[in-house]
Amino acid sequence: MASIRYNPNGQKGRISYNADIVSGIVVLSLQETEGIELIPSKSKGIKLCFEKEGIFADISVIAHYGYNVPELAYSIQQTVKQMVESMTKFKIAKIDVHVQSVVFPDPRPVAPSEETQEQEKIG
Repeated sequence: MASIRYNPNGQKGRISYNADIVSGIVVLSLQETEGIELIPSKSKGIKLCFEKEGIFADISVIAHYGYNVPELAYSIQQTVKQMVESMTKFKIAKIDVHVQSVVFPDPRPVAPSEETQEQEKIG
């Protein structure tokens, strides 16, 4: 369990964030990133480590064909950092992005040409 002290108005108290909440914020930010899919597993390819310096995130995704992989990784880093830091009081220390594979579009069936159809009628 991760926790942080937050005292905006001089009030006494403590806000605690469960690691699953931060993980949920990361999943939400990944779902908003175009050109990727989450790893289909229980952990969804997300590992978070809460340290004194901040959160260290290790994120694995599947890229869609046609997207620039370095740009996708940078976009993921920026989106995750912005959302986690704006929705919690944690700071992101480091985000490692691993592209596990690339998903290619399903091949569209090619309509047979007229010549092929005529040859089939003759034969």
